[in-house]
Order: sequence, then structure tokens, then C-alpha cells
Amino acid sequence: MEILLILKSIIIAIVEGITEFLPVSSTGHMIIVDDIINFSQTAGVDFANMYEVVIQLGAILAIMVLYRKKIIDSIVHLKEYGFKMWFYIFIAFLPSAVVGVLINDFIKGKLFNTFSVSVGLIVGAIILILAEKFFSNRNVDSQTDNIEDINMKQAFGIGCFQILSLWPGMSRSSSTISGAWIFGCSTKLAAEFSFFLAIPTMIGASFYELLGMDYTNFTTNHGIALGVGFLVAFLVALLVVDSFIKFLKRYPMKYFAYYRIGIAILLIVLVSFNVIRI
Repeated sequence: MEILLILKSIIIAIVEGITEFLPVSSTGHMIIVDDIINFSQTAGVDFANMYEVVIQLGAILAIMVLYRKKIIDSIVHLKEYGFKMWFYIFIAFLPSAVVGVLINDFIKGKLFNTFSVSVGLIVGAIILILAEKFFSNRNVDSQTDNIEDINMKQAFGIGCFQILSLWPGMSRSSSTISGAWIFGCSTKLAAEFSFFLAIPTMIGASFYELLGMDYTNFTTNHGIALGVGFLVAFLVALLVVDSFIKFLKRYPMKYFAYYRIGIAILLIVLVSFNVIRI
């Protein structure tokens, strides 16, 4: 069981590292993979729920490493622009944080299943396609292109869009990028702001899960699995984020939307024929 737990935790961590910053829903993909490999059954439901949130900190650490210069500069130049930048990131963080706490039990009880994720993938894909088509290239010359230039309206609007990501399958990255386009941000800034917004969002979600975790059945093997998963998610995310930025310079986001729709249809068929049970 110990080796099986570690192997399954590595698979989940690889999925997390690949999907956390792509507009395809990391939580949704982890739920799907969990259903396929029965990770929750092997690890225990309480640990699996906590694990799938906390290993996202590994992916967040990757962002902090990749954008360390900008983070350090924002601290060094706190008075000039750093305070404003982090204050608006905090403003964007608040809507989903408040709503998430209020409806967390409903989300965990009703939406953490493959069918719900499939629906979320399709709805999020449609929003992404429409946002890119009608807003990403609108008034290019007047678009906000630097994170230091984000204003209150944009920050709060993007934060409200992040509420959509509470529905597994919608994707935090997809929701915030769509919101950023709609509120006048360039594609470069939309992705970058999504990365930075993930820092307080995932740290907050992780601590919320850790505080609510029942540690009665927590074992040494669980601790090893968590440590390994954190490291794997970090290393995989390091590779993926750089590739994602290069992708955005050459291709539109709609290809991710097409992938979402395709995988969602496949999953709905598999659920309908009881190949995957919910």
C-alpha cells in the first residue's frame, strides 16, 4: 500500500504541475484522475482532499521562483508601485475567498465528481472562446500591459471572475484570464496577473484545508506522499509555465478551449456507460 500510495500521489502531482497554470482546470483534472486511479480510496478521502489542494503550493512556488525578480523588485520599490500592485492582487483575491468559505461544503459535496467537472470544462471553454474573440484584441493600443498599471476596477472585476473557478472544471487560470481580457488587459498581462493572483489564492486555500484536516489517521506514509507530491508539482510546473508563455506568443487560447470540450465530451460518454463511476 505504501508504494501504491506514493505512485498514485506522484501521478496526481504530475497532473497538478501540468495543469495548474493552463486554462484547463487543475482541480478538475485531479478529480478525473482520482476517479480513474482511485487515489482517494488508497489514501483516504480526507487526506486526498487536503493533498490535492496543498500540492498546489508546489506549483505556486514555481511561479515565485520564475518571477522572483519582479517579486523582489515590487518589495524593493514598495512605495513606488509595489504596495499598489500587491494591494490590487489582494482585492482580486477577496471575492473568491469570501464566496469559497461560504459555499465550500456545497462545492465539496455536490461538484467534486467527473460529470460536474465535464460540464464545468464545457462552460469554461465557451467563456474562454467568447472572451478571446470579442475582448482580447479590442482596443489593443489602450490595453493595460503591465501589472503595475492595474486599477481597482480591473482588479475587482478579475477577482469576481475568479469566483467561477470554485466550480471544479471551470479553471482558475481560464476564469481570471477571461476576466482580465474583458476588463481591458493584454494577453501577456492576463496570464501574468493570473499567475500572481494564484499566490494568495492557493496559499489561503491550502491553509484553510490544513486547518480543517482531521489528523487522526495521518501517517508517516501520508507525510512522505505529501512531500514527494509537493516536489513533483514544483518541478513539473517550472517546465510548464515557461512553455505556456512561449505558446501564448504564437497561438490563441482557443486551442485549450477545444481540448476542454473534447475531453469533457469523452468523459460524459465514459460516465454514461459506467466506465467511470461518479
